[in-house]
Amino acid sequence: MAPVGSLLPLLPALALALSPAAGQLRRALVLVEAEELWGAGLPGDLPELEPECRQLLAAFAEGSAALADCLGRRARPVRLCQACHPHYRRLLAQYGHIARAVGNSSESHNCAKSILTSDRLQIVVTLSAFFNETWEAANCANCLKNSSEGLSNSTVEFLDLFNKSLTCFEQNLQGQTIHLSPNNYTEVCKNCNESYRMLNDLYTSLQRMNVHGGESGHSTHLCIDVEDAMNITRKLWSRTFNCSVPCSDTVPVIAVSSFILFLPIVFYLSSFLHSKQKKRILILPKRIQSNASLVNIQEKYS
Repeated sequence: MAPVGSLLPLLPALALALSPAAGQLRRALVLVEAEELWGAGLPGDLPELEPECRQLLAAFAEGSAALADCLGRRARPVRLCQACHPHYRRLLAQYGHIARAVGNSSESHNCAKSILTSDRLQIVVTLSAFFNETWEAANCANCLKNSSEGLSNSTVEFLDLFNKSLTCFEQNLQGQTIHLSPNNYTEVCKNCNESYRMLNDLYTSLQRMNVHGGESGHSTHLCIDVEDAMNITRKLWSRTFNCSVPCSDTVPVIAVSSFILFLPIVFYLSSFLHSKQKKRILILPKRIQSNASLVNIQEKYS
């Protein structure tokens, strides 16, 4: 058995090995060794991306960041489709380049396999699916032309009327706050009635046209930009300004309603007149018979 004095120099090393810091030190050494191996080049089983594939991945990353930034900045008020469609088209093209690209080296895997399906998480595929689902949920195709190169003519017309309506609201509010109380928006309702009515009519016609496909060929909801713009305008018009627009179908509705309400009166009146006339017809022969009997009696006693 070794003497106790001979174990004293080994105590610091033994304490270090048994302390929690020893595990952290070992992990740090492993990371340093891994970085050195990575810098020196990996074996053939784990090849790095080729320069072409690395460029495609970098381009997709930049396109994803640009589209995400655009979507976030245009979230309220909603301007996703009209502002972000160039970024979305560019990202679709970049993803297509990755899916079709092949590395230059015959020993290397193609870029599609290396970038898209080489791991369980598949970040590039997940990001692409997220942007596609967001774009479809917003129905942006209904704001764009068939080629998605720009806004459709009907969308441009709607946005122009929308901007004119907001400008009218703002101008009349500036002139009204000096003379009237904040809760009285008579001037806004009167002066902006025409622009609001045109905007509302165009939105209704776009909804009807969209049932049959419209300019974009998609028969679903209108795009989120148009829907949000119309919701904002209607809330301002009805809730904030407390304005109203007479419906063009009011006169026919009132006429039909009045006719239906008066039908029972006409029915009972005609029934009453008809029964009264019938009663007279039934009573008349009785009177004639009684007169004839009276004449016979008089002739009998005369």
